[in-house]
Amino acid sequence: MLKRAACLAACALAFTGTAYAAGLSGAERRMVAAVDASQDAQLGLLEQLVGINSGTMNLAGVQAVSRRLEPEFRALGFEVRWSSMAEAGRAGHLIATHTGSGKGRRMLLIGHLDTVFEPDSPFKGYVRSGNTVTGPGVNDMKGGIVIMLGALQAMKAAGTLKDADITVVLTGDEERMGKPTEIARRDLVEAARRSDLALDFEGLATENGADMGSIARRSSSTWTLKVKAKPGHSSGIFSGAAGYGAIFELSRILDAFRKDLREPNATYNVGLVLGGANADLNTTATGGKASGKSNIIAAEALAIGDLRTLSNAQTESLKAKMASIVQTSLPGTRASLEFTEGYPAMPPTEGSRRILAQLNGVNRDLGYPEMVELDPLKRGAGDIAFVSGIVDGLVGLGAGGEGAHAPGETLDIPAMRRQTRRAALLMSRLARPGN
Repeated sequence: MLKRAACLAACALAFTGTAYAAGLSGAERRMVAAVDASQDAQLGLLEQLVGINSGTMNLAGVQAVSRRLEPEFRALGFEVRWSSMAEAGRAGHLIATHTGSGKGRRMLLIGHLDTVFEPDSPFKGYVRSGNTVTGPGVNDMKGGIVIMLGALQAMKAAGTLKDADITVVLTGDEERMGKPTEIARRDLVEAARRSDLALDFEGLATENGADMGSIARRSSSTWTLKVKAKPGHSSGIFSGAAGYGAIFELSRILDAFRKDLREPNATYNVGLVLGGANADLNTTATGGKASGKSNIIAAEALAIGDLRTLSNAQTESLKAKMASIVQTSLPGTRASLEFTEGYPAMPPTEGSRRILAQLNGVNRDLGYPEMVELDPLKRGAGDIAFVSGIVDGLVGLGAGGEGAHAPGETLDIPAMRRQTRRAALLMSRLARPGN
């Protein structure tokens, strides 16, 4: 199926005629034309946004991106406000609201202003080469913001925006969320409670060249395991008096995790291990120091890692299993396990599948191939998960490209056009009564 979809996707890239027009209304044909005519303007805005560094901890830069976008939303008839997140240690969120007829489905559009590239990152600049744009954040997710705006502008040009009830929330800390979560995601949750569905404009997923549909995201939480043990001379190891030492106990726990935590849609990772006479993490939990000798029983050991699941119930079940393993200590050792809150899970729902079916109706009428449902193991965590218990939704209406989060990140221009067309038509149809 994927090979056939990839072939159809390649064909869809090339079509420039009017074969798709039979499935579109007059307003929808005007939207397609508006999207096609605005490509240079979209790329111009993208270049401006990429020129503003908005690494999460560059609070002034995040707010500068918001200030550049605010007039774009106001020109479309949105009421715009800035929600400061100083109390969560972050810049804030852009919130824009459009009041329509109240007869269609109320939509929440989700994106983020920040990137992983802080001001000291050597990856800078905006470069276009043929159909590819390279630059920090072009894919994740300044390209997604440009697609969102382009779709709304096409709707306005075709007269379909006036009836649409839409709330836009562009968070300023998606890449490094502020704390506490209940403050950092308060605006997003409140917006979801006033909405019927959510559309997430993070990156488009592809497989073998085919655009994929995505209705689920896995959770992401981190854990820290610490072990204390009796110090002593190595000649006494494993004896009743000396015990087993911290490193053997850490190894026992990690190996038990490896054997006992495996289940569908869950992954578990160890990212850092330290052990010896002493072991200390640095303040950012990205490294640390350990010291010891070959003939000293290790007194301290620690490990950090993450846990990803497809449902919050699965998260709690695996946490309980991990805690049970930790409690059964080897002689002379004691271990503790702490979890740090992260992103919840967005499990697949039938309501989300119905929205994907509506998107595939748009694809059919545009002459694009069907977007097959993506395996959630192939999608990371994101903001939409915070509202998945409130509304159904779609993930991945944003930019296509390669290398998100890494130097050399790219955006594919033909994918930008496809995604903007899809979003404009989908939102226009969702805004109709009965949809």
